Order: sequence, then C-alpha cells, then structure tokens
Amino acid sequence: MNYTYDYISKELSPMDLQNELLNRIKDYNRLRGTYLLVYTTTTNKGVPDAHVTQDDYYIIRDMLADKKGKVGLDVYLETPGGSGEAAEQIVDFFHANFPKVTFVIAGAAMSAGTIMALGGDEIMMTETGSLGPIDAQVTIGRSVQSAYDYVEWIDSKIQEAAAKGSLNPVDAVMIAQITPGELGGVKQALQFAKDLVVKWLPEHKFKNWVATETTNKPVTAEFKEIRAKEIAETLCDHGKWRSHGRSLKKKELIFDIQLKITDIDADLSLSNIVYRIHALCRLLCEMTPTYKIFATEDAKIFKTSAPRGIPSVPGNLNQADVIQLEAACPKCGRHHKYYGKFIENKSKDEEMIKNGFNPIPKDKKIRCDCGFELDLQGPINDIEASAGKKILYST
Repeated sequence: MNYTYDYISKELSPMDLQNELLNRIKDYNRLRGTYLLVYTTTTNKGVPDAHVTQDDYYIIRDMLADKKGKVGLDVYLETPGGSGEAAEQIVDFFHANFPKVTFVIAGAAMSAGTIMALGGDEIMMTETGSLGPIDAQVTIGRSVQSAYDYVEWIDSKIQEAAAKGSLNPVDAVMIAQITPGELGGVKQALQFAKDLVVKWLPEHKFKNWVATETTNKPVTAEFKEIRAKEIAETLCDHGKWRSHGRSLKKKELIFDIQLKITDIDADLSLSNIVYRIHALCRLLCEMTPTYKIFATEDAKIFKTSAPRGIPSVPGNLNQADVIQLEAACPKCGRHHKYYGKFIENKSKDEEMIKNGFNPIPKDKKIRCDCGFELDLQGPINDIEASAGKKILYST
C-alpha cells in the first residue's frame, strides 16, 4: 500500500498529520504492550541541529520522566547521526529507566543512530530500514563532518606529501589551519564511537545470549566481547562499505555482519502501523518547516526552522507599538501579512486589519490554504529580543 499517497490524497493539514501520528503511536502501544517514542530528524533542510545533540537528551528525558520503569520502551529512530556523547547519554537513560529497550528502524539510522540502535536490547527493522557504518560527526569550522572521512582525508594528504615532497597550494593552506588538538579530538571521537558499540553489545543485545544457534556452544562473557569487537571493526571499516552514507539493509546486517534483527514485515498488523508512522514523519518534514520530531502518545515536540524572508517592520523596535511580518508560502507562493502589538490599542487593531494584516496567531504559526505551515517562532524571538518586550496577542 502507498501510505504516503493515502495521506496526500486526503489533503490533511499539518495539524491533522500531527494528530494522525499520535493516533498511530497509540495503536502501536496497544498492539505491542510497550511505550513508543518517535525520535526522527531530517537531513534535507540544512539545519545543524538536525543531528543528535545534547539538547535532544534533555527533551527526551523530560518527555519520558513519568514513564520510568512501567513498560518496555520502543524507540522509532531515524537520524543522519550526530554527537556520540549525546547518543551515549540518551541510550544510558533508556536502560536506567526501562526494563527493555527496542529500536524500531523503518528509515535511515546512520552513524550515531547506528550506535544507538546497537545499544538496544533488540533491533526491529522493516524492508525500508537501514543502519550504516559507525562513526561520529564532528564540527569542523561551520560544518558537521564525518570523523572517519576527515581523518582519512588528512592521512591521504600526509601520504601524498611523503610521496611528492609537497602538496598543492590549496591543500597546503587547508592543512596549515588544522591544529594538533583538533585532529586529536576527531580521532578520539572516532574511537569513542567504536568503544560504545564494544561496551553496549555485551551489556544489552547479547545479555540473554547463552548458546550459539548453529553449534549450541555456550556463550561466555569473553566470546560476547570478541563478537562485539568484530562487529565494531566491521562497521568501522569504511573501506569495506565504500561510503560513510552507505545504507545497510536487514539482509546485510543478518547475513554479512551476523546481527540478530527482528523482521517487522513478518507481522502485517505491526508493519502497517510502522510504515504509516514512517510516512507521516516524512510528510511532516517535507510539507512543513519541521526538521526534528519527538512524539509519544501523550506529548509531542516538533522543532521547526524559521522560514526565510520574513522581515520585521523597519525602524527602532524599542519605540514601536506595532510590528509587521510578511511571508510568501514556499509551496504555493501566496503572500501572508500579519501584525503583532506591544501595547493594547483597539485603534491599531482596526488600522492594521483595514490594511490587510491579520493578528499573529497565539501558536505563532501561519497555516496556508495549500496545507503548508510556516512557523513564526524564530522571527518573533528575534523581534522580542531586539525590542526588549513581548508581543501581546488578541484574545
């Protein structure tokens, strides 16, 4: 079934899609008897915060604070990767507060996402799900890069310089800007990612592994550690996978790496719900400014990137009584005009409405007739910070 087309054909608004997501999470919990956290991010909006960050840990901890120890926790995970340290804190929090932690993969859980999944008691995957080579993203200048790719590039330039006696001017300038401390930190981040996998697999995924499946030999603590190191080394071998962004599907993980994976597609009821959750998360990230989703059946937090091209009224904001916001919908091009006020003034309301402006909604979101949702939170935060006062909203 084409789940994405099913939702698009119904012409659901962003709010409808959010409510539908929460309803599908409820269905999942009823079917599995667990508590599902949806934690997804997108990579197609160029937002640095789209990666796994320390702030994610604080949000997740707060969302799950009153659910500790009640039932097993399932985590629907989709991420391009991010901070290994943040991933460690999130996974350790899960295990410290829930009797069993299962990662549900229907999209791509790459790099630090793969590390997190390997830290669960169980991995469940659909045909569309994928993990990737383990790595850590590090911030170099203004960009977030693969630690492995960065180290590999440095090593290649060292070999080139040794062979030729010099580097081309561009590479020489770039290499000259790299400090020993920065390079050491990148290498440490890569080793840290590997160490987490070696630590977590025996503690969690291999916890109840007592005998090998083919020979029925007893599995010792030493054997678990050996297998963990083999898996970590294999997933760290980017030369084998040819790309940091390589998608490793269910079959490759089972047969090539010999990881035990639970097949979601074998359960039609479960797969229907998971594929719907996958489609809803993709639509919310594509049709709205949303780039990161935290959702349970009880709560939701949608991080959004402020739409571009929404200027405030020029002039001295400290002296302004009213500000104007204007934006064109990125989807259909329709022009939207809104106003906010710093003081209660009915005549100002009448004047602005007469000039074609609408009051800024209390939730700070513009909902276009085409279904696209523009988030004004970012521009409003900037305006209030510059003006030193809060915008008042009509009741």
